[in-house]
Amino acid sequence: MKLKRTRQCAKCPWKVSTNPYDIPHGYSEEKHRALAKTIAKPGRVNLGALNAMACHEHPVGAEVYCVGWLMHQLGPGNNIGLRFAMLNCSNIRDVVLDGPQHRTFEDTLP
Repeated sequence: MKLKRTRQCAKCPWKVSTNPYDIPHGYSEEKHRALAKTIAKPGRVNLGALNAMACHEHPVGAEVYCVGWLMHQLGPGNNIGLRFAMLNCSNIRDVVLDGPQHRTFEDTLP
């Protein structure tokens, strides 16, 4: 497996500097809140279908992981299922974050 995107986009909601209302392509607070289903629950291991947050810069049908979400879930989010999925990722070490990141999903919301 190889990630199609390894750099965090300019308006990623995981960046502390991003105002969610500045996210391009029609920001929706309702859709943003619904992304809570992509966050691993502490103490649970989900090895089935992975709910993932897609980058808003990629169109429907060509989705890629949101880099901020990916690194949060691999780090403090402790998403064990995602960690297993990334074991065979050839370019995970190439991922670059852009500045300070939110510690929780709730912090990404307005």
